[in-house]
Amino acid sequence: METWVRAAVEAIHSSRAQAVIYLAGGASQAVGWLLSVPGASGSVLEVVVPYSRASMAQLLGKLPLQFTSKQAAEDMALAAFNRALKLSGPGLQVMGVGFTGSLASSRPKHGDHRFYVSTRTQNCLRTSHVTLSKGLRSREEEDKVSSCFVLKAIADACRVSATIQSDVQEPEIPKESVEQFDEDQELQQVIDGQVCMKVYHFADPTEKNFDRKLILPGSFNPLHDGHLKLLEVASSMCDDGFPCFEISAINADKPPLSIAEIKRRVEQFRKAGKNVVISNQPYFYKKAELFPGSAFIIGADTAARLVNPKYYGGDYNRMLEILLECKSTGTTFLVGGREIEGVFKVLEDLNIPTELKDMFIPIPEEKFRIDISSTELRKSQGL
Repeated sequence: METWVRAAVEAIHSSRAQAVIYLAGGASQAVGWLLSVPGASGSVLEVVVPYSRASMAQLLGKLPLQFTSKQAAEDMALAAFNRALKLSGPGLQVMGVGFTGSLASSRPKHGDHRFYVSTRTQNCLRTSHVTLSKGLRSREEEDKVSSCFVLKAIADACRVSATIQSDVQEPEIPKESVEQFDEDQELQQVIDGQVCMKVYHFADPTEKNFDRKLILPGSFNPLHDGHLKLLEVASSMCDDGFPCFEISAINADKPPLSIAEIKRRVEQFRKAGKNVVISNQPYFYKKAELFPGSAFIIGADTAARLVNPKYYGGDYNRMLEILLECKSTGTTFLVGGREIEGVFKVLEDLNIPTELKDMFIPIPEEKFRIDISSTELRKSQGL
């Protein structure tokens, strides 16, 4: 490996950023470079090569109008970014990388030899397009040039300094485009389903490595001391979980939250110094897909609804099937006591199916019981 390649890869691995990479039609050497330098497991979450039409269609949920195009590369980067959000370690910067190329082949090509590489982060979409001089290089040499550009794109997205020797000639200077997103645009993308979540890191940074996320979902209108205490107690029971709150911008039976309303609620967490995730999934089986392997903190009332066939069209087997699928992803529920129809109940009072019992972990009443209602708080505040 050339010295400059190793230096660039080492800088990427030390950046604490994590990437999902989708490549089609070239840049294969970039993967080898990234994976052959120690530290790759901390920065490369997944690499997929959707070479066939069927593979690309399944990856994007559609067939690109043109496979080697700016739009295809950006669609791949967005899909990779959403995948990275689901797979990333707690508290880390994530990116999606999309590459599509039409390089030298075993048969002469009528069109240009060209490639597009795109990176997507939370607030930026950056794309480069290079048209190579036909007949100047072998396929392997064109693959190396495209690999250099992929490595540079990843380094730029990681915000690390890297010297890239791409060996492009004067007429091959890349065309670049950059699109920045402000907070309102980021939230609108979550509401529209284009991006699966937006993470706000308000808690003090920690060097501790967490194995999973510990999530307290809710509307938090308003956030109150009971919520904060509940997450604190749950964190003491689940010390391998990265603690955060989660609000779904999409409601099952109400209109989506407005951007202004989301920002108002997020401001509560900034003042409290707590992490919060804005998602677009109101249902727990969808949250389990969004946050695989996570532990969710819920009240006994929510736990009772989760195992009630009434909420699955009256189909007990359907309820069991959905929750067993959640279980297969490593999902667990920490259950705190709550009033149900005027009676305080804990997990042990609920009828949990035998197959699901080990998914539900009780939060002892002596550790947490605060009878605060957000509804009553809003009434008392005249809201």
